[in-house]
Amino acid sequence: MESSSKTHHHPMIATGLSVGGELALDPLVMCKLCLCEYSLDGMTTLEQCNCFFCTVCLTRYVELMIREGCGSPITCPELGCPKNGVLLDAEIAFLVPAGVLQLYQQLKFEREVHLDPSRTWCPRVQCQTVCQIDVADSHQAVQVQCPSCHIQFCSVCKASWHPGQACQENQPFMSSKADDAGVSTSQDTNTAIKQCPVCHIFIERNEGCAQMMCKNCKHTFCWYCLHNLDNDIFLRHYDKGPCRNKLGHSRASVIWNRTQVVGILFGLGLIVLVTSPLLLLASPCIICCACKSFRSKRKHHGPPST
Repeated sequence: MESSSKTHHHPMIATGLSVGGELALDPLVMCKLCLCEYSLDGMTTLEQCNCFFCTVCLTRYVELMIREGCGSPITCPELGCPKNGVLLDAEIAFLVPAGVLQLYQQLKFEREVHLDPSRTWCPRVQCQTVCQIDVADSHQAVQVQCPSCHIQFCSVCKASWHPGQACQENQPFMSSKADDAGVSTSQDTNTAIKQCPVCHIFIERNEGCAQMMCKNCKHTFCWYCLHNLDNDIFLRHYDKGPCRNKLGHSRASVIWNRTQVVGILFGLGLIVLVTSPLLLLASPCIICCACKSFRSKRKHHGPPST
């Protein structure tokens, strides 16, 4: 697998010094991620956008995005990338080990199936075969039969096929102990697998609290009732209603968490309150220094006298 070509037109090039104080022949290029300088051999340039980074930082970034991105395209790590570049599969294969590359290919395939309206996964946990959906409208419920385990399920809600009946909301709640006769549609709140309320990707809960975050769309919700928790930073959802005291943490830990959130918000407000007058008082000095620097540069770069 060949690496992407490295361009020699880099804007931030400095000349390094050797140990003996002699001038180094190889130019040094600054990495925009770690802000360290490397030789051109230690840099990797992305093919789509021509942004360049040190190979070590780029490898760590790609591995992190693979483990956290659920197969999504890996974008250029530069925040203001002018071309919004995306890493090619060949570049990813060059940077990461074989095990991480296999994980990326698997997550990418699962994401492609999830986004393809003509394909879906078999809802049985033991099977997980890709099934074809023969329908023009992806929102129309049709019967789908798995070619491996031969169960029949609904293409929309993934529950057992229900001809003449509407799909039940937030289905399926499939247990990992589903039998061979069909798909479990139990609404037990202790079910190990549910769907994200936003992107409908399957999520398995092994342990931990009831506050869940979907790794695919980053949506936060309650595991029991699928209530939206994106803006509930104090987790007040678990103070009342059917999910009261079902967070999975003690009352003391919840209160301590709320105290920390309040402390952080208060600290940020206090910093803004204290620094605002100081910045206002220092603004004339800052403007004066900027004007003085501008004048000195203008005088230095001015036209020569005749």
